[in-house]
This record gives sequence, structure tokens and C-alpha cells, in this order.
Amino acid sequence: MTVTFLIGSLLVFLAMRVPVAMSLGLASVLTLALFGDQSLLSLAQRFNHATEVYPLLAVPFFILAGTFLTTGGVARRLIDFATAITGWIRGGLAMGSVLACMLFAAVSGSSPATVVAVGSITIAGMVSAGYRREYATGVVTNAGTLGILIPPSIVMVVYGAITETSVGALFIAGVIPGLLLTLAMMTTIYFRGGREHVPKAGATSWREVLRTGREAFWGLLLIVIVLGGIYGGVFTPTEAAAVSAVYALIVAVVVYRDIGFRQIPAVLVQGARTTTMLMFIVANAYVFAFVLTTEQIPQGISAAVLAAELPPWAFLILVNLILLVAGNLMDPTSVVLILAPIIFPLAIGLGIDPVHLGIIMVVNMEIGMVTPPVGLNLFVASGVSNLSLTQVIRASLPWLVLLLAFLVLVTYVPQISLFLPELMLGR
Repeated sequence: MTVTFLIGSLLVFLAMRVPVAMSLGLASVLTLALFGDQSLLSLAQRFNHATEVYPLLAVPFFILAGTFLTTGGVARRLIDFATAITGWIRGGLAMGSVLACMLFAAVSGSSPATVVAVGSITIAGMVSAGYRREYATGVVTNAGTLGILIPPSIVMVVYGAITETSVGALFIAGVIPGLLLTLAMMTTIYFRGGREHVPKAGATSWREVLRTGREAFWGLLLIVIVLGGIYGGVFTPTEAAAVSAVYALIVAVVVYRDIGFRQIPAVLVQGARTTTMLMFIVANAYVFAFVLTTEQIPQGISAAVLAAELPPWAFLILVNLILLVAGNLMDPTSVVLILAPIIFPLAIGLGIDPVHLGIIMVVNMEIGMVTPPVGLNLFVASGVSNLSLTQVIRASLPWLVLLLAFLVLVTYVPQISLFLPELMLGR
């Protein structure tokens, strides 16, 4: 009865278009008040505790770094460098857009920010070069999902915090899947080039590659500093987030001078708004997880799943189906915060590696970013490309096959995710 009321009330509130954070909080309060043995004061204590979880301190810093880089001209310089590398191939401009999304993802940690920063420049450029606007939009919309797979990833930070999994290990685990998906998208563009009649931009000289690389140097250096610092043991992911925020400020204001000192307060306010919204969801999700735990809901579900004697491969099919459906209805952070406390103990009981499970959840959330009705990338791409939401959805659908195939590969070949962590951390 308790689990039915908790999940049912949450779904009712979401159906009534109550914000996700408020839906989580209201469902938790009502459940504990009607069925729980503990005082409501425990919920307030848990809410406050969520704001003191150390790994989550990385979230506002990564958001701030992404805000500085998006507002400044770092994205444009990364795009110029990426297209210079691939411009000589048929479909090179589209491939350059994918490569630019990968590079910007490695400095922002956000999928919508990647679509805005890259799409606002490359979609118009592809259209002027002879690409169909729908095709160009579909490329950027899906390539933007790399923002939560390529480290640093805010979704990985949240998953690591709520499951007490090493964020550094998750970051390392995301490298090979991120590079593999980037290569798969670029290969797909190449082989679909004839069908889509994509143009060839023309040969690019090494001098042009070196020039654009030199201009993008300070943006590329952030990738080396953050990821190299984490992997080299110089600082923790949380400390890396703080370093990235300070570095992004210096690059945008002092080095490139894309942002004046008078604009800094506006950028800080924009970052603070995003952080406040996200952390309010996180705090209420911690309350929701607390009610789940105190009412023994995960334990009951775990017992039922174990009693069914599902093998790990069948369990992973069930997990993927649940995550895909949830990703269609909520944003990635909310899905991870709600479902990770339930799925995590079941997966551990079946011998599934927590880092591997984290990457599976992130890839599912990637797909959720480009599927209606709540796919954030779809709405962002619609605004950037001046296409209707229906047109953007239609343009993104052909890429869904690739993303689903990639999900199957990552799910059932765990070494794709675990090779680097085992090599570098000895896990």
C-alpha cells in the first residue's frame, strides 16, 4: 500500500504538471504523514543533509564554468577547429559539428548547453553550405547528448553522490563510450552522405588546422587540466570543478576577452539560477529516497526480483526499459535521483558493477534527451534552428536506431565502460 501511494501520488502530481521538485517533496511528505512511523522533522533534516553532500559541490562549479564558456566565444573557436579537421571529407561540416559537440561536452558537462553553444553556430553554417536544415538540426540535437556522457558530466556527479560511487571512476569510465559514440555518429554521417546529398566543404590546409587549433588552445587546455588533473590524482572531481570555473572565468574575461567585467554579474546570476533549480530537485529527491528506504520499499522490490531469479542479462533488459520510459517523462537528473536508489541495490545483488550501471543509466538518459515529450534537447534545438518541435522530432528519429544499438553494446559489453577504470585505478 505504501509503495503504491508513494509512486502513485508522484505520478499524479507530475500528470498535473506540478514541477518535479515539488512533486517529489509532496509525495514524500504525504506518504510519511499517512503511513510512516517517523516524524516529519526527519524529512527536513534529510532535505538539509542533501545540501551538505560533498560531491554535489561540483555541480554549481561545473554549471558556472559551462555558463562562462557558453556566453563567451570558446564554442565558436572549438567549432572552427573541429570543422578544419573534418572539412575535407564529404559531410565534413556535419562531422565537425559532432566533433565540436564532443569537445564542448568535455568542458561544459551539460547536454542542452552543448546544443545551444554548438547548434547556434553550426546549424546555420551547414544550411548555408547546402545541408537541409532538418538534417543539420538532427545531427546537432543527437550529438549534443554527448554532453552528459563525455566527462565531466553533471549526471555522473549526481549518480555518484546518491549511490556513493566514485565520481572519478565514472568520469574515466565515460571516456571510451563517449569517443565510441562520437566515432559512430561521424561514421554514420559519412555513409549516409550519398542518401542525404551532403556536400563536401573542400580541402583544408594544415595551416588552417594549426591556426584554428592555436585559437582554440585555451579552451582545449581546460579539457587537459580538468581530466588530466583528475586522472593524474592532482585533485578530486569536486576540486576539478572549482578549478574549471575559475579557469573558464579567466579564459572568457582575460584571455579571449569575450566577456567584459561588467557582464560577470549577469553570468553569475544565470549560473546561480540553474544551480538553484537543479539543487532544489536534488534535495527533494534525497527526501524521496529517504522515504523509500525507511519504508523498506527497495528491500521489498529487491526481494521480489531475487525471488523471480532473473539472470543479470534479463534484469538489465528490464532496467533499460524502465529507464527509457522514465527518460521520456522526466529530465535526466530527476530520473537518476528517483530510480538509482531502487535499481542500485538490485544490481549490486546480481553482481553488476556500480560504475558499469552508472554508464548504462547515463546512456539511457542520453536517449531520453532526444525523445518526446520531455526531451530537453528537442526543445533547445527547436529554438536554435527555428524549426517546429514536430520537425525537430522527425529529424532526430533516424538517429534513435544508432543510440539504441549503442545502448545494447554498452549494456552487454561492460569492458567498454570498465577497461579504463580497471587500467588506471586498478578496480
